[in-house]
Amino acid sequence: MRLSKRAMSLQPSATLAIAAKAKKLRAEGVDVIDLGVGEPDFATPPHIVEAAVKALSGGDTHYTPVGGSPAMKKAIIAYMKREYGLDYSAAEVFASCGAKHTLYNIFMSIVDPGDEVIIPAPFWVSYPEQVALAEGVPVIAPSTAAEDFLMSAASLEKAITPRTKALILNSPSNPTGGMYDKKRLGELAEVIGGKNIIIVCDDIYHKLVYDGRECPSILNVAPALRDRAVVVNGVSKSYAMTGWRIGFAAGPAELIGALDKMQGQATSNPTSFAQAGAIEALSGDQKCIEEMRAIFDRRRRLIVAGLNAIPKVSCALPPGAFYAFPTVSGYFGAKTASGAVIKDSMDLASFL
Repeated sequence: MRLSKRAMSLQPSATLAIAAKAKKLRAEGVDVIDLGVGEPDFATPPHIVEAAVKALSGGDTHYTPVGGSPAMKKAIIAYMKREYGLDYSAAEVFASCGAKHTLYNIFMSIVDPGDEVIIPAPFWVSYPEQVALAEGVPVIAPSTAAEDFLMSAASLEKAITPRTKALILNSPSNPTGGMYDKKRLGELAEVIGGKNIIIVCDDIYHKLVYDGRECPSILNVAPALRDRAVVVNGVSKSYAMTGWRIGFAAGPAELIGALDKMQGQATSNPTSFAQAGAIEALSGDQKCIEEMRAIFDRRRRLIVAGLNAIPKVSCALPPGAFYAFPTVSGYFGAKTASGAVIKDSMDLASFL
């Protein structure tokens, strides 16, 4: 069979590859801890499940509008007002089959062949692949441990070219848990303020922040950017609903309309009864987030302390998300018992 060049050039997810290896080892009887996939290990809170069951029992099993039911859009609008202090209309919000699907719709809607999309490093593995699928060019903006693995204004400025179409801002970050504060966001806003660059804010970990912090949005710092910024969020991480596949976007009506057309020719609407659960998640009792966050916080402190106790390993305490991002370069160049040289973190992960 002759597959398309697009399919042949697409790289499999490194995260899923590690998860598959862990699953294989477990099936072989090896006691292994899977640190691959970013997924809460909690069950979805009962009040959310009950809302979906009620919808199913009530016959809510049919198509909804492509971008979400009126009730879903109303819940998104209320959430954006409550959590961000931002007002959106029904024409400016959109629901999809997960935040990953929302991001895919966005890149397919804004990127033309050869357009560049700036991706701060370290980054979630799907960003460059999604940009490439849209025939765009991923441009990596590096950062350092001294910068808390957050893109600086200087790094952003250096990455911008006449072909730059968009910038991805993921805060808190996957895979570091790093979070941009208002000062850093203000510095980034100054760089892109006079440039026609679309800002894609991946805020899927927005509620998972610790030590009494709040996660600011660049739109809170620079409201003038609103007409070219889209906020992406969802229920997967904060509400332990990864399998439900509901994400959403809030942004300019012109872009939201494009997402609606793109999704309408692909998946149509997100699952109707999953929307019912998501509505309850966004609108109902938020105590469940506090309970899960407290457990994540205890784990965060435990794992970081453990990592820092390992020779040649260092790890900062992340302010958000549920990831730890240790520096393991002290082991690069070392040889395993079989004589193989550990060249990078993937080699080390495979060895372990």
